[in-house]
Amino acid sequence: MLYFHYIKVIIQSAMEYKASFLLGAIGQVLVSLNGLLGIYFIFARFHIIQGYTLNEALLCYGMMLLGFSIAQCVARGFESFSQLIKSGGYDRIMVRPRSPILQVLGSKFETNRILRILLALGMFFYGAAHCQIYWTADKIATALFMIVGITILFMGLILLGASLCFFTIEDSGILNILIHGGNEHGKYPIDIYGKSMLKFCTYVIPFALVQYYPLQYLLNRTSRWEYGLFPLGAIVFLFICYGVWRFGMRHYQSAGS
Repeated sequence: MLYFHYIKVIIQSAMEYKASFLLGAIGQVLVSLNGLLGIYFIFARFHIIQGYTLNEALLCYGMMLLGFSIAQCVARGFESFSQLIKSGGYDRIMVRPRSPILQVLGSKFETNRILRILLALGMFFYGAAHCQIYWTADKIATALFMIVGITILFMGLILLGASLCFFTIEDSGILNILIHGGNEHGKYPIDIYGKSMLKFCTYVIPFALVQYYPLQYLLNRTSRWEYGLFPLGAIVFLFICYGVWRFGMRHYQSAGS
């Protein structure tokens, strides 16, 4: 597949500068460790927050960070999409006999996020081992759906931000707040921020569908098994974002360069 050929070339290029790759990867891990230390010190002071323990928060943050990091790896090309628009690079993409969305996806791949993915996996497995969860088939499926749903949701938000560049040229600051702010707020179950935030993250930007509701079932706080299927709603959100992308493409005017 052409996409995997793109990724292979990018990885080979990154490995030509191993020191740069390693320093970038370590930098990403240090940023995430800063968030992890923040969680640790808060729980060291309060022990229980809104009924959640440190291990449950680590499980939650591990899945959120994992999905966010994977989305950034895969969809990095869309995060810098405004540069393609301003430089006229998107005009060249449109005249090539390949899907524009595939070409943008394959234009960048963040190899230095790999260590951060490993850190997120470590947090997830540590939390999973200490949360007293009886890992039945449905609980395993719920955890997998959460990780996949979080990844898809962030990819949808990144694609939506790129789609708005067709009309605004520059990146949308509001969407950057939602993307990076969503990752930061996702360190904890969303209900600790209050009912208003929970409603916003349920009906507007569906973070709660991929994080809060399935987490309740995973932690045995509810017997509603259907909560484990809620992360699949992220697929609907991605299709909506893709519809905005298609609308933007139809109304795109050449940069003229």
